Amino acid sequence: MPKLPVVSGPKVVRALRKAGFVVDHTTGSHVILRHPTTQRRAVVPGHGGRDLRKGTLDGILEDAGLTVEEFTELLK
Repeated sequence: MPKLPVVSGPKVVRALRKAGFVVDHTTGSHVILRHPTTQRRAVVPGHGGRDLRKGTLDGILEDAGLTVEEFTELLK
C-alpha cells in the first residue's frame, strides 16, 4: 500500500472537487464537502494551509470512500 502524501487542506479540497465532491458549506476553518450522488460527506480542516496529519488525512479519505491510490491520482 502506498504511503499517504503530505498535503495541505486546500490541496485536499481541490482533489475532492476533482472526484465530484462539491463544497456544501464552511464552519469556522473547516470546509464540508458532499458528493451529490453518493451523499458521502468529508470535512477538511483549513488551518491556514498547514499540512494535514497522517491520521486526519486517512480519516478524510475513509469518509470520502477513496483509496490512497485514487487520491494520489487526483492530486496530479
